[in-house]
Amino acid sequence: MEWLSLDSIVTIIGLLFGGGSIGGIFVWRYTKKQAEADAKKAEAEAKKAEAEALKEKQDYYQQMADDLAKDRDYYKQDRDEYRQKLKAYDERMNELERKVARNGRMVENMRPFMCADLRCKLRQRVMVSEEGEVKKATPKKKNDIEPNNDL
Repeated sequence: MEWLSLDSIVTIIGLLFGGGSIGGIFVWRYTKKQAEADAKKAEAEAKKAEAEALKEKQDYYQQMADDLAKDRDYYKQDRDEYRQKLKAYDERMNELERKVARNGRMVENMRPFMCADLRCKLRQRVMVSEEGEVKKATPKKKNDIEPNNDL
């Protein structure tokens, strides 16, 4: 058993550990574990980056929603202001239409007393009330035209 001498055993152990076969296995296992740990770390970092990107996206959409709400409030306020202006305009138009109608009634009530000939001696001065009633006016001055009742 000469081949199992102490020198041969030391040589075999030296070859295995020193030559890299068993040492290589240990190094390989260590690097494999290190690579797995690095992969897990990279995966965790990727998930973290993805989460941050999603958070930024969510913040962006939230900002858009807030801006839209502000714009909606602004446009509602504008719409309400324009509605008030339109209502005031409609009220003014209705008032003007009432005045035109009242003036039309007054003119219709005055029509029998109207004469196109300004030199007509039958012309009479009349007063028309707001309601459209016609009353004969009394002359206040001597120069006012008095009605000619000769006919």
